[in-house]
Amino acid sequence: MSDESAADKLKGRAKEAAGKVTGDKRLEGEGEADQAKGKAKEAVEKAKGAVDSLTGDDDRDH
Repeated sequence: MSDESAADKLKGRAKEAAGKVTGDKRLEGEGEADQAKGKAKEAVEKAKGAVDSLTGDDDRDH
């Protein structure tokens, strides 16, 4: 997992929690969206890794 995807997921959890505590549905929704963004980035990274291992490009810089 990259730092960027982890940061998105963490930021999302914080926003979602803050939204729930304050009753701010918009902030809660932003948090959920940020978490989804982080999960999507993580999935892309995993897919790239799988393709690289199949094609023998494990040493390639991303």
